Amino acid sequence: MTLPIPSNPETVFTYGAPQLKFGPGSSAEVGFDLSQFGVRRALVVTDPGLSAIGLPQRVAEQLHPFGIEAAVFDQAHVEPTDESLRQAIDWARENGPWDAFVAVGGGSSIDTAKAVNLLTTNPGELMDYINPPVGGGRAPSAPLKPLVAVPTTTGTGSESTTICVMDVLALKVKTGISHARLRPTLAVIDPDLTLTQPAGVTAAAGMDILCHALESYTARPYGSYEHKTAEQRVPYCGSNPIADMWSEKALSLLAASFRQAVTDGSNRDARIAMAMAATFAGMGFGNAGVHIPHANAYPIAGRVKDFRPRDYPQDEPMVPHGMSVALTAPEAFRFTFEANPERHLRAATLLAPDATQSREAADFLPDVLVGLMRDIGIPNGVAGVGYAESDIDDLVSGTMQQQRLLATCPRPVHEDDIAAIFENSLSLW
Repeated sequence: MTLPIPSNPETVFTYGAPQLKFGPGSSAEVGFDLSQFGVRRALVVTDPGLSAIGLPQRVAEQLHPFGIEAAVFDQAHVEPTDESLRQAIDWARENGPWDAFVAVGGGSSIDTAKAVNLLTTNPGELMDYINPPVGGGRAPSAPLKPLVAVPTTTGTGSESTTICVMDVLALKVKTGISHARLRPTLAVIDPDLTLTQPAGVTAAAGMDILCHALESYTARPYGSYEHKTAEQRVPYCGSNPIADMWSEKALSLLAASFRQAVTDGSNRDARIAMAMAATFAGMGFGNAGVHIPHANAYPIAGRVKDFRPRDYPQDEPMVPHGMSVALTAPEAFRFTFEANPERHLRAATLLAPDATQSREAADFLPDVLVGLMRDIGIPNGVAGVGYAESDIDDLVSGTMQQQRLLATCPRPVHEDDIAAIFENSLSLW
């Protein structure tokens, strides 16, 4: 089944990205960077683990010589929830006002800072802005303050994107807020900050890089949509020449560095390549969009039972975002293959230049993905994180709530299709 041919095809695609500073040692320049915005009072947002080793405090201290008063909020939740975001928003409101925000950490800290920035500059509450059908989908009415994102993990791409992701606990669903104003003002990518990232985190976060690149590269082309008016345009516009370029480069970088970064975290060259791949993939998917693997990931993470991944906090069950995205990716790309076989084969070759093409062309990219997942220690399918066949209906229901993502799929996708992908993903090898 193919997408309907638009009666008035889209002729316009959009591209947005933050200012970027990349390279070892770049995080030491955040004070100067903020001073260029006339900032006098900034909030550093981070998580307890990073706070314990003092990195966010060092970032805050380097703001002082530039006349910037800084405070640290260190309770960002790993895999944010609506509850944890409200806690951060309430704290920031009570202790503000703030001229700017600095997020130091993984995607969880960056997404928390995005939510804090939004709700301290605009009226209303969190649920007002969450994407439909879960929330009200309100657009911000006022500009946000400068946000500098300093990622310490390589994967989420949140430093480049317009999206804030969270679990809504009462509904057991992962969803988010999406608007161009959420995009950080400046992304500071310092690969040295990732040298101590544990292997399990490197593997899970790296699969997020990979799926960002693959999903944006295989996304529905921007010209396959009906023509939009200016006010109808959204950040996810479909695959396009600029996003394709970033995605292809990200895949090539991953081919040469991913396994090395997991097995030897002290390999600085591999860490630099992974940081660059994360940046490039973020610039790709942050404009083209993602589709089935990310839509499936939301209920996988949101309905977690008792899975506790290695190298993550063990105080509560969780399926890390990058891991949840990866678990159905092989089967998702088997499903989307017929929409553009050439592009799927090209992606597999970029990711595994020395691999021999599978007997069935549709199996090539899934086989490459499964081989990588086995090598870096990703669980064997959704059963590997605690789900059974009896859970598929609930998982499908959660996925079908992610229509914003599924609309980017290069093929029409229905409940039966998602159910088959989950069933075939219970065990991948």
